[in-house]
Amino acid sequence: MNIYSKFLIVILSLAVFSGCSSNSVLDGELAEAAKAETLNRPQMRVVPVMVAPPAPTFNRVYESWKGTPYRLGGKSRRGIDCSAFVQVGYYDVFNKVLPRTTGEQARMGRWIPLADAKEGDLVFFKTGRRLRHVGIYLGNAEFLHASTSQGVMISSLANPYWRRAFWQVRRVPIY
Repeated sequence: MNIYSKFLIVILSLAVFSGCSSNSVLDGELAEAAKAETLNRPQMRVVPVMVAPPAPTFNRVYESWKGTPYRLGGKSRRGIDCSAFVQVGYYDVFNKVLPRTTGEQARMGRWIPLADAKEGDLVFFKTGRRLRHVGIYLGNAEFLHASTSQGVMISSLANPYWRRAFWQVRRVPIY
């Protein structure tokens, strides 16, 4: 082995071993570069996830008012009419105040096709030449209302009387 080969082996060995050692000047520069990159990078913020509240439920309203007799102009458990019942139900579930009369309630919100009705929508009926009736849609073609004959109850839109008297569905915004 000649001198040049020995010299080459020593140089290569030094290069390999020095690659494993640390150079404090170089390490400091790398640390500063990494720090600068971190500072320039957009900061991650924790944002709370907004979870939708559960679908409204009028079961609690129904259970507490079930069987309350109908009374025109009434708004207590001794007797309640349909628009007052809807007013009470909306306040209990949504904390929203609705107008007192069926006519005023029928002008609220926006018209919705019956096929698109969801729980909480208002369903309206023409029960006479100038008489109107209102209830709260529950889903599955059922609605909650204060019936003139049986008081607060759940009825089906499939019932021939209600099918014939059906007028419209309105969706009231809940803010």
